[in-house]
Amino acid sequence: MKSALPLVVDLTGRLVVAVGGGPVSARRVRAFVDEGAVVRVVSPWVCEDLRDLVLDGTVEWQARDYTGAGDLDGAWLVHTAVGEPEVDRRVAGDAERLRIWCVDATDASARSASVAARTDVATPDGRVTISTYAAGDPGLATSLRDGVAEAVTQGRLDLRRTRERVSADAKPSGWVALVGGGPGSDGLLTARGHELLRSADVVVVDRLAPRGLLERLPASVRVVDVGKTPGHHAVPQWRINEILVEEASRGLGVVRLKGGDPYVLGRGGEERQACEAAGLAVEVVPGVTSAVSVPAAAGIPVTHRGVARGFTVVTGHEAIPGLPTGGDHTLVLLMGVSLLEQTVTALVAQGRSLDSPVAIVERGFSPTQRTTVGTLSSIAELAREREVGSPAVIVVGDVVRLSPEWPGDPAG
Repeated sequence: MKSALPLVVDLTGRLVVAVGGGPVSARRVRAFVDEGAVVRVVSPWVCEDLRDLVLDGTVEWQARDYTGAGDLDGAWLVHTAVGEPEVDRRVAGDAERLRIWCVDATDASARSASVAARTDVATPDGRVTISTYAAGDPGLATSLRDGVAEAVTQGRLDLRRTRERVSADAKPSGWVALVGGGPGSDGLLTARGHELLRSADVVVVDRLAPRGLLERLPASVRVVDVGKTPGHHAVPQWRINEILVEEASRGLGVVRLKGGDPYVLGRGGEERQACEAAGLAVEVVPGVTSAVSVPAAAGIPVTHRGVARGFTVVTGHEAIPGLPTGGDHTLVLLMGVSLLEQTVTALVAQGRSLDSPVAIVERGFSPTQRTTVGTLSSIAELAREREVGSPAVIVVGDVVRLSPEWPGDPAG
Protein backbone atom coordinates (compact mmCIF):
# COMPACT_ATOMS: atom_id res chain seq x y z
CA MET A 1 0.00 0.00 0.00
CA LYS A 2 1.57 3.26 -1.10
CA SER A 3 -0.81 5.48 0.83
CA ALA A 4 -3.45 4.89 3.46
CA LEU A 5 -6.35 6.58 5.20
CA PRO A 6 -6.58 5.44 8.83
CA LEU A 7 -10.19 4.53 9.51
CA VAL A 8 -12.10 3.32 12.57
CA VAL A 9 -14.77 0.71 11.82
CA ASP A 10 -17.43 -0.80 14.06
CA LEU A 11 -17.35 -4.60 13.73
CA THR A 12 -20.04 -5.26 16.32
CA GLY A 13 -22.31 -8.03 15.05
CA ARG A 14 -20.65 -8.02 11.61
CA LEU A 15 -19.16 -11.10 9.98
CA VAL A 16 -15.40 -11.35 9.56
CA VAL A 17 -14.02 -14.32 7.62
CA ALA A 18 -10.52 -15.44 8.60
CA VAL A 19 -8.84 -17.84 6.18
CA GLY A 20 -5.98 -19.74 7.80
CA GLY A 21 -5.59 -21.38 11.19
CA GLY A 22 -2.13 -20.41 12.39
CA PRO A 23 -0.87 -18.10 15.16
CA VAL A 24 -1.07 -14.96 12.99
CA SER A 25 -4.70 -15.68 12.24
CA ALA A 26 -5.36 -16.46 15.92
CA ARG A 27 -3.94 -13.12 17.04
CA ARG A 28 -6.12 -11.18 14.61
CA VAL A 29 -9.21 -13.28 15.29
CA ARG A 30 -8.89 -12.51 19.00
CA ALA A 31 -8.78 -8.80 18.17
CA PHE A 32 -11.86 -9.08 15.94
CA VAL A 33 -13.74 -10.98 18.66
CA ASP A 34 -12.77 -8.37 21.24
CA GLU A 35 -14.39 -5.74 19.02
CA GLY A 36 -17.66 -7.67 18.92
CA ALA A 37 -17.33 -9.23 15.45
CA VAL A 38 -18.91 -12.51 14.40
CA VAL A 39 -15.94 -14.55 13.17
CA ARG A 40 -15.83 -17.55 10.83
CA VAL A 41 -12.52 -19.39 10.40
CA VAL A 42 -11.91 -21.39 7.23
CA SER A 43 -8.97 -23.78 7.55
CA PRO A 44 -8.41 -27.56 7.57
CA TRP A 45 -6.63 -27.15 10.92
CA VAL A 46 -6.35 -24.57 13.68
CA CYS A 47 -3.67 -23.81 16.25
CA GLU A 48 -4.30 -24.20 19.97
CA ASP A 49 -5.32 -20.57 20.56
CA LEU A 50 -7.93 -20.74 17.81
CA ARG A 51 -9.12 -24.14 18.98
CA ASP A 52 -9.86 -22.65 22.41
CA LEU A 53 -12.04 -19.97 20.79
CA VAL A 54 -13.83 -22.65 18.79
CA LEU A 55 -14.43 -24.90 21.79
CA ASP A 56 -15.96 -22.13 23.87
CA GLY A 57 -18.25 -21.15 20.99
CA THR A 58 -16.64 -17.77 20.38
CA VAL A 59 -15.90 -18.42 16.69
CA GLU A 60 -17.25 -20.70 13.96
CA TRP A 61 -14.77 -23.11 12.38
CA GLN A 62 -15.23 -24.64 8.94
CA ALA A 63 -12.60 -27.38 8.92
CA ARG A 64 -11.64 -27.46 5.26
CA ASP A 65 -9.57 -25.70 2.63
CA TYR A 66 -10.70 -22.41 1.11
CA THR A 67 -13.03 -23.20 -1.81
CA GLY A 68 -13.71 -19.83 -3.37
CA ALA A 69 -15.73 -16.62 -3.23
CA GLY A 70 -18.69 -18.41 -1.70
CA ASP A 71 -16.75 -18.71 1.55
CA LEU A 72 -16.87 -14.92 1.81
CA ASP A 73 -20.63 -14.53 1.54
CA GLY A 74 -21.97 -11.98 4.01
CA ALA A 75 -18.54 -10.84 5.16
CA TRP A 76 -17.76 -7.21 5.96
CA LEU A 77 -14.05 -7.89 6.29
CA VAL A 78 -11.72 -10.71 5.24
CA HIS A 79 -8.40 -11.71 6.75
CA THR A 80 -6.13 -14.22 5.07
CA ALA A 81 -3.02 -15.79 6.56
CA VAL A 82 -2.79 -19.26 5.01
CA GLY A 83 0.92 -18.97 4.31
CA GLU A 84 0.57 -20.37 0.79
CA PRO A 85 1.00 -17.40 -1.60
CA GLU A 86 -1.30 -18.82 -4.25
CA VAL A 87 -4.17 -19.33 -1.79
CA ASP A 88 -3.71 -15.96 -0.08
CA ARG A 89 -3.67 -14.17 -3.47
CA ARG A 90 -6.83 -16.04 -4.43
CA VAL A 91 -8.63 -14.99 -1.24
CA ALA A 92 -7.55 -11.37 -1.73
CA GLY A 93 -8.64 -11.42 -5.38
CA ASP A 94 -12.07 -12.86 -4.54
CA ALA A 95 -12.56 -10.23 -1.85
CA GLU A 96 -11.57 -7.46 -4.29
CA ARG A 97 -14.14 -8.62 -6.86
CA LEU A 98 -16.82 -8.74 -4.14
CA ARG A 99 -15.79 -5.26 -2.94
CA ILE A 100 -14.91 -6.55 0.53
CA TRP A 101 -11.91 -5.09 2.31
CA CYS A 102 -9.22 -7.74 2.76
CA VAL A 103 -6.23 -7.86 5.09
CA ASP A 104 -3.54 -10.09 3.55
CA ALA A 105 -1.18 -10.79 6.44
CA THR A 106 1.36 -12.37 4.07
CA ASP A 107 1.80 -9.48 1.61
CA ALA A 108 1.84 -5.90 2.89
CA SER A 109 2.21 -4.46 -0.61
CA ALA A 110 -0.87 -6.21 -2.01
CA ARG A 111 -3.39 -5.84 0.79
CA SER A 112 -6.39 -3.52 0.36
CA ALA A 113 -6.70 -3.00 4.13
CA SER A 114 -4.34 -3.15 7.09
CA VAL A 115 -4.74 -3.58 10.81
CA ALA A 116 -2.66 -0.90 12.49
CA ALA A 117 -0.41 -1.66 15.43
CA ARG A 118 -2.54 -0.75 18.41
CA THR A 119 -2.95 -0.74 22.14
CA ASP A 120 -5.67 0.50 24.46
CA VAL A 121 -5.59 2.85 27.42
CA ALA A 122 -8.52 2.62 29.85
CA THR A 123 -9.55 6.05 31.09
CA PRO A 124 -12.48 6.70 33.44
CA ASP A 125 -14.27 8.23 30.46
CA GLY A 126 -13.82 5.18 28.27
CA ARG A 127 -11.23 3.44 26.17
CA VAL A 128 -8.61 5.35 24.19
CA THR A 129 -7.03 3.38 21.35
CA ILE A 130 -3.52 4.23 20.22
CA SER A 131 -2.77 2.96 16.73
CA THR A 132 0.13 3.53 14.35
CA TYR A 133 0.66 2.70 10.71
CA ALA A 134 3.91 2.73 8.73
CA ALA A 135 3.33 1.61 5.14
CA GLY A 136 4.92 -1.79 4.64
CA ASP A 137 6.89 -1.67 7.89
CA PRO A 138 4.96 -3.26 10.79
CA GLY A 139 8.08 -3.25 12.96
CA LEU A 140 8.32 0.54 12.80
CA ALA A 141 4.60 0.86 13.49
CA THR A 142 4.97 -1.33 16.58
CA SER A 143 7.95 0.66 17.82
CA LEU A 144 6.05 3.94 17.45
CA ARG A 145 2.97 2.51 19.16
CA ASP A 146 5.04 1.35 22.11
CA GLY A 147 6.70 4.76 22.37
CA VAL A 148 3.37 6.57 22.55
CA ALA A 149 2.01 4.02 25.04
CA GLU A 150 5.09 4.52 27.24
CA ALA A 151 4.56 8.29 27.17
CA VAL A 152 0.99 7.73 28.34
CA THR A 153 1.93 5.42 31.20
CA GLN A 154 4.64 7.84 32.34
CA GLY A 155 2.15 10.69 32.49
CA ARG A 156 3.62 12.77 29.65
CA LEU A 157 0.44 13.08 27.57
CA ASP A 158 -2.83 14.83 28.43
CA LEU A 159 -5.74 12.36 28.46
CA ARG A 160 -8.50 14.73 29.56
CA ARG A 161 -11.74 14.97 27.65
CA THR A 162 -12.31 18.04 25.52
CA ARG A 163 -16.09 17.62 25.63
CA GLU A 164 -18.39 17.87 28.63
CA ARG A 165 -19.13 14.63 30.45
CA VAL A 166 -22.83 13.87 30.60
CA SER A 167 -24.79 10.82 31.67
CA ALA A 168 -27.58 9.13 29.73
CA ASP A 169 -30.12 11.55 31.20
CA ALA A 170 -28.03 14.55 30.05
CA LYS A 171 -26.85 15.35 33.57
CA PRO A 172 -23.18 16.06 34.33
CA SER A 173 -21.38 12.77 34.94
CA GLY A 174 -17.98 12.92 36.61
CA TRP A 175 -15.82 10.35 38.32
CA VAL A 176 -13.47 9.98 41.28
CA ALA A 177 -10.24 7.99 41.51
CA LEU A 178 -8.53 7.35 44.85
CA VAL A 179 -4.89 7.05 43.84
CA GLY A 180 -2.15 5.85 46.16
CA GLY A 181 0.95 7.90 45.45
CA GLY A 182 3.39 5.81 47.45
CA PRO A 183 5.80 7.13 50.09
CA GLY A 184 6.52 10.42 48.32
CA SER A 185 8.87 9.51 45.48
CA ASP A 186 7.47 10.41 42.06
CA GLY A 187 8.91 7.23 40.57
CA LEU A 188 6.84 4.94 42.79
CA LEU A 189 3.45 5.97 41.39
CA THR A 190 1.90 3.16 39.34
CA ALA A 191 1.34 3.41 35.59
CA ARG A 192 -2.42 3.44 36.22
CA GLY A 193 -1.95 6.32 38.64
CA HIS A 194 -0.16 8.30 35.93
CA GLU A 195 -2.97 7.63 33.44
CA LEU A 196 -5.61 8.85 35.86
CA LEU A 197 -3.67 11.99 36.78
CA ARG A 198 -3.44 12.88 33.09
CA SER A 199 -7.20 12.30 32.75
CA ALA A 200 -8.23 14.49 35.69
CA ASP A 201 -9.69 17.99 35.75
CA VAL A 202 -9.20 18.34 39.53
CA VAL A 203 -6.54 16.83 41.82
CA VAL A 204 -7.23 16.79 45.57
CA VAL A 205 -3.83 16.21 47.16
CA ASP A 206 -2.42 15.20 50.55
CA ARG A 207 0.69 16.65 52.17
CA LEU A 208 2.63 13.38 51.84
CA ALA A 209 1.64 12.63 48.25
CA PRO A 210 4.35 12.84 45.54
CA ARG A 211 4.18 16.61 44.96
CA GLY A 212 6.62 16.60 42.07
CA LEU A 213 3.94 15.05 39.89
CA LEU A 214 1.78 18.16 40.24
CA GLU A 215 4.36 20.30 38.47
CA ARG A 216 3.93 18.23 35.31
CA LEU A 217 0.16 18.58 35.14
CA PRO A 218 -1.39 20.89 32.52
CA ALA A 219 -1.85 24.42 33.84
CA SER A 220 -5.63 24.11 33.51
CA VAL A 221 -5.82 21.25 36.05
CA ARG A 222 -7.06 22.61 39.37
CA VAL A 223 -5.14 21.40 42.45
CA VAL A 224 -6.93 21.42 45.81
CA ASP A 225 -4.51 21.04 48.73
CA VAL A 226 -6.07 19.34 51.76
CA GLY A 227 -2.78 18.41 53.41
CA LYS A 228 -2.72 17.72 57.13
CA THR A 229 0.15 18.30 59.51
CA PRO A 230 0.45 16.71 62.97
CA GLY A 231 -2.16 18.26 65.22
CA HIS A 232 -3.47 20.56 62.50
CA HIS A 233 -6.18 19.40 60.10
CA ALA A 234 -6.97 22.53 58.10
CA VAL A 235 -9.53 20.58 56.03
CA PRO A 236 -11.44 17.99 58.09
CA GLN A 237 -12.22 14.61 56.58
CA TRP A 238 -15.94 15.31 56.20
CA ARG A 239 -15.11 18.37 54.11
CA ILE A 240 -12.69 16.40 51.93
CA ASN A 241 -15.50 13.94 51.24
CA GLU A 242 -17.75 16.85 50.26
CA ILE A 243 -15.13 18.31 47.92
CA LEU A 244 -14.81 15.03 46.03
CA VAL A 245 -18.57 14.73 45.65
CA GLU A 246 -19.08 18.39 44.69
CA GLU A 247 -16.40 18.41 41.99
CA ALA A 248 -17.38 15.09 40.41
CA SER A 249 -21.08 16.03 40.50
CA ARG A 250 -20.23 18.98 38.26
CA GLY A 251 -19.12 16.52 35.58
CA LEU A 252 -15.40 16.72 36.37
CA GLY A 253 -12.82 13.97 36.63
CA VAL A 254 -11.34 14.03 40.14
CA VAL A 255 -8.19 12.31 41.38
CA ARG A 256 -7.70 12.09 45.13
CA LEU A 257 -3.90 11.78 45.29
CA LYS A 258 -2.89 10.30 48.62
CA GLY A 259 0.40 9.32 50.19
CA GLY A 260 1.03 5.59 50.52
CA ASP A 261 -1.99 3.39 49.85
CA PRO A 262 -5.56 4.73 50.08
CA TYR A 263 -6.67 1.80 52.23
CA VAL A 264 -3.74 1.61 54.65
CA LEU A 265 -4.67 4.07 57.41
CA GLY A 266 -5.58 6.53 54.67
CA ARG A 267 -9.36 6.90 55.08
CA GLY A 268 -9.85 5.83 51.49
CA GLY A 269 -12.77 3.64 52.51
CA GLU A 270 -14.63 6.63 53.95
CA GLU A 271 -14.05 8.65 50.79
CA ARG A 272 -15.24 5.83 48.57
CA GLN A 273 -18.39 5.36 50.62
CA ALA A 274 -19.19 9.08 50.44
CA CYS A 275 -18.76 9.16 46.66
CA GLU A 276 -20.72 5.98 46.00
CA ALA A 277 -23.53 7.22 48.24
CA ALA A 278 -23.76 10.21 45.87
CA GLY A 279 -24.03 7.87 42.87
CA LEU A 280 -20.51 8.56 41.58
CA ALA A 281 -18.21 6.10 39.85
CA VAL A 282 -15.10 5.43 41.95
CA GLU A 283 -11.85 3.69 41.06
CA VAL A 284 -9.24 2.77 43.66
CA VAL A 285 -5.59 2.50 42.61
CA PRO A 286 -3.34 0.84 45.20
CA GLY A 287 -0.14 2.57 46.17
CA VAL A 288 3.17 1.47 47.64
CA THR A 289 2.46 1.74 51.36
CA SER A 290 5.06 3.52 53.47
CA ALA A 291 4.54 0.88 56.16
CA VAL A 292 6.61 -1.55 54.08
CA SER A 293 8.53 0.63 51.63
CA VAL A 294 10.05 3.17 54.04
CA PRO A 295 11.60 0.51 56.31
CA ALA A 296 12.87 -1.19 53.13
CA ALA A 297 14.48 2.06 52.01
CA ALA A 298 16.37 2.05 55.32
CA GLY A 299 17.50 -1.56 54.85
CA ILE A 300 14.92 -3.04 57.22
CA PRO A 301 12.65 -5.83 55.93
CA VAL A 302 9.43 -6.16 57.90
CA THR A 303 9.75 -9.95 57.61
CA HIS A 304 12.92 -12.01 57.26
CA ARG A 305 13.45 -15.76 57.31
CA GLY A 306 14.56 -16.86 60.74
CA VAL A 307 13.99 -13.40 62.23
CA ALA A 308 10.36 -12.33 61.77
CA ARG A 309 7.42 -14.29 60.43
CA GLY A 310 4.75 -11.57 60.44
CA PHE A 311 4.08 -7.89 60.98
CA THR A 312 1.31 -5.55 62.12
CA VAL A 313 0.69 -1.99 60.97
CA VAL A 314 -1.01 0.44 63.36
CA THR A 315 -1.35 4.18 63.72
CA GLY A 316 0.52 5.84 66.55
CA HIS A 317 -2.33 8.35 67.01
CA GLU A 318 -4.50 5.81 68.81
CA ALA A 319 -4.17 3.35 71.66
CA ILE A 320 -1.89 0.45 70.77
CA PRO A 321 -3.98 -2.73 70.65
CA GLY A 322 -2.85 -5.99 72.20
CA LEU A 323 -0.34 -7.54 69.80
CA PRO A 324 2.18 -10.38 69.78
CA THR A 325 5.09 -9.27 71.98
CA GLY A 326 7.90 -11.44 70.64
CA GLY A 327 10.71 -9.94 68.59
CA ASP A 328 9.76 -12.25 65.72
CA HIS A 329 6.59 -10.21 65.13
CA THR A 330 7.38 -6.80 63.66
CA LEU A 331 5.34 -3.77 64.66
CA VAL A 332 5.15 -0.85 62.22
CA LEU A 333 3.74 2.44 63.51
CA LEU A 334 2.62 5.22 61.20
CA MET A 335 2.12 8.78 62.46
CA GLY A 336 3.62 7.85 65.81
CA VAL A 337 6.38 10.37 66.53
CA SER A 338 4.35 12.80 68.64
CA LEU A 339 3.15 10.05 70.99
CA LEU A 340 6.35 8.01 71.01
CA GLU A 341 6.81 8.00 74.78
CA GLN A 342 3.24 6.86 75.42
CA THR A 343 3.66 4.14 72.80
CA VAL A 344 6.85 2.86 74.41
CA THR A 345 5.11 2.70 77.79
CA ALA A 346 2.15 0.81 76.30
CA LEU A 347 4.36 -1.74 74.51
CA VAL A 348 6.41 -2.45 77.62
CA ALA A 349 3.22 -2.81 79.67
CA GLN A 350 1.96 -5.36 77.15
CA GLY A 351 5.11 -7.46 77.51
CA ARG A 352 7.63 -6.15 74.99
CA SER A 353 11.16 -6.28 76.33
CA LEU A 354 12.95 -2.99 77.02
CA ASP A 355 15.77 -4.41 74.86
CA SER A 356 13.48 -4.66 71.81
CA PRO A 357 15.19 -2.98 68.83
CA VAL A 358 13.47 0.12 67.44
CA ALA A 359 14.11 2.20 64.31
CA ILE A 360 12.62 5.52 63.30
CA VAL A 361 12.92 6.30 59.58
CA GLU A 362 12.25 9.95 58.77
CA ARG A 363 11.37 11.30 55.33
CA GLY A 364 11.64 7.96 53.54
CA PHE A 365 12.86 8.07 49.93
CA SER A 366 13.77 11.75 50.16
CA PRO A 367 17.32 13.15 49.93
CA THR A 368 17.14 13.90 53.68
CA GLN A 369 16.06 10.40 54.73
CA ARG A 370 17.46 9.60 58.18
CA THR A 371 17.32 6.54 60.42
CA THR A 372 17.58 6.51 64.21
CA VAL A 373 18.00 3.14 65.93
CA GLY A 374 17.82 2.19 69.59
CA THR A 375 15.77 0.05 71.95
CA LEU A 376 12.48 0.62 73.70
CA SER A 377 14.47 1.80 76.71
CA SER A 378 16.46 4.41 74.76
CA ILE A 379 14.50 5.42 71.66
CA ALA A 380 12.44 8.22 73.20
CA GLU A 381 15.55 9.99 74.51
CA LEU A 382 17.39 9.47 71.23
CA ALA A 383 14.43 10.93 69.33
CA ARG A 384 14.50 14.04 71.52
CA GLU A 385 18.25 14.47 71.12
CA ARG A 386 18.07 14.16 67.34
CA GLU A 387 14.89 16.23 67.09
CA VAL A 388 13.13 13.49 65.17
CA GLY A 389 10.04 14.75 63.36
CA SER A 390 7.27 13.71 61.01
CA PRO A 391 6.81 12.20 58.53
CA ALA A 392 8.39 9.08 59.96
CA VAL A 393 7.80 5.34 60.21
CA ILE A 394 8.62 3.50 63.44
CA VAL A 395 9.65 -0.17 63.37
CA VAL A 396 9.81 -2.35 66.47
CA GLY A 397 11.21 -5.88 66.38
CA ASP A 398 14.27 -8.00 65.76
CA VAL A 399 14.35 -7.08 62.05
CA VAL A 400 15.73 -3.69 63.08
CA ARG A 401 19.06 -5.42 63.75
CA LEU A 402 19.31 -5.94 59.97
CA SER A 403 19.52 -2.18 59.46
CA PRO A 404 22.88 -0.84 58.25
CA GLU A 405 22.56 1.66 61.09
CA TRP A 406 22.45 -1.04 63.81
CA PRO A 407 25.74 -1.20 65.68
CA GLY A 408 27.72 -4.43 65.66
CA ASP A 409 26.88 -7.80 64.14
CA PRO A 410 23.25 -7.90 62.80
CA ALA A 411 23.01 -11.54 63.81
CA GLY A 412 23.76 -10.64 67.40
